[in-house]
Amino acid sequence: MHSLRKRVAFAAALGAACAFLSAADWPTDGGSPQRTGWQEDETVLTKDNVGRLQVLWKLKLDNAPRQMHSLFPPLIIGRVETSSGPKQIALEAGVSDNLYAIDADKGEILWQRHFEYPPPRRNGRATDPLCPGGQTATPFIGSPDANGLRIVYALAGNGDLHQINLANGEEMAPPIPFGYPNGKAYALNMWNHVIFTTTSQGCAGNPNQMWAINLDDPEHQVMTFNPRSGGLWGRQGAAIDSTGTAWAPTGDGVYDLDNQRYGNGLIGARVENGALELKDWYEPTNWAWMQKKDLDMQVTPAMFTYKGRELMVTGSKECRVYLLDTRSAGGENHQTPLVRTPLLCNEEANFASAGIWGSMASWEDAQGTRWVLTPFWGPVHPEFKPPVSYGPVRHGAIVAFKLDEKNGKLQLDPAWMSRDMDQAEPPVIANSVVYAYGSGENTAQAYPDRGLDDSSPLRIKASGHAVLYALDAETGKELYSSGDTIASFAHFTGLSVANGRVYLGTYDSILYCFGLPGH
Repeated sequence: MHSLRKRVAFAAALGAACAFLSAADWPTDGGSPQRTGWQEDETVLTKDNVGRLQVLWKLKLDNAPRQMHSLFPPLIIGRVETSSGPKQIALEAGVSDNLYAIDADKGEILWQRHFEYPPPRRNGRATDPLCPGGQTATPFIGSPDANGLRIVYALAGNGDLHQINLANGEEMAPPIPFGYPNGKAYALNMWNHVIFTTTSQGCAGNPNQMWAINLDDPEHQVMTFNPRSGGLWGRQGAAIDSTGTAWAPTGDGVYDLDNQRYGNGLIGARVENGALELKDWYEPTNWAWMQKKDLDMQVTPAMFTYKGRELMVTGSKECRVYLLDTRSAGGENHQTPLVRTPLLCNEEANFASAGIWGSMASWEDAQGTRWVLTPFWGPVHPEFKPPVSYGPVRHGAIVAFKLDEKNGKLQLDPAWMSRDMDQAEPPVIANSVVYAYGSGENTAQAYPDRGLDDSSPLRIKASGHAVLYALDAETGKELYSSGDTIASFAHFTGLSVANGRVYLGTYDSILYCFGLPGH
């Protein structure tokens, strides 16, 4: 009997070790450079057990919120060799120029860094939600080198790019001047040692443009492409296709090809011969109306392969989804998408509290069906009637489409619409489960008594709290809701999923880790 117990214990330990060796990662915002939001390596959480999710730990961090910003999506590396042994690390970035490496199993801080620099100038009003200053770009964790070293690339609020050893928090090289102080950069992305980011809202006088820097260039030349538009404010920055072309939406502005202006569209740029060059673009045919109503294209696309073609999906505040080919976005005239859906929401053309915001998601099921998901804010459009839904939608929802091809033409077939969510945010998918959340934030940007004089204190006071949901990825049926568990709202952040854990940071600088009891 004693020998049997030893063999069982050894088998259990071996199984745990093997699971740890094959641990899943989430090294960048959206899970991958293609920004699919799909965790392909999840095995712990399933449709059958996700209903038992609970808070495994929550950690209050000493990060001071700025305006409505606080914590960004945590990055997860399943196995990191540290001085005290291998650990699963959650890397959390805070807007007040903080980085925290957290033991994901224990919810304890392993190391933390604060980026110090003289206060740069900033523009905008003191209560303006658009330009908070500080670190606003989610970092990127590089692939392991031959020795297993993982480097964190983080962009401080003064525009310096830092390279930090994930295992111990030590700087691996002197900081590199890259961005613009308090310039509101969005999530970093990386392809072949080239780091990309985008900027918006003209914060502190910063141009609205795409940025790139080649880490292999000893001069570290900063390369930019300016579409001469409003901000490039897709929540997850730029998505990168298989050729190294970075795609990002452009904000309000005009489309004027003669003068190289690409407002209200989507641009693709690639580093060639030491410069960031425009390679392709897409412009909706109704861009002028969208500009007039402030319904710009500001959704980070998701990229995937379908029947040998590399495709991408994006959206707009107008509340349509667009399917594009990365090799020819918009066709010969740059204005003809493969698919342009009817309006999903935003019948009233509300510029602040309706439409598609943030980013898209995509995954493929075991039968080879390609799925596309989008969040939206506000009431569903009365003429949009997916075959499966779960009650009235007044505040937002997740919509899932199936990609199909009929008679040689691609189409996005609505499959389901989720239950109502209070400002539905970009979902992630893992093991046939969709994780989504209602942010609970007040998104008003106009007031009867003060017009467009937006105010963080007013919005913070009027905000509620976030709610995490788990849905059946094939039907949209609710499998789990966190209810009133989360205390605060979540502004412009996102979910991360890996190794049986779901993470979300909130405005009050608390990082929540959900998982199964005993795991």
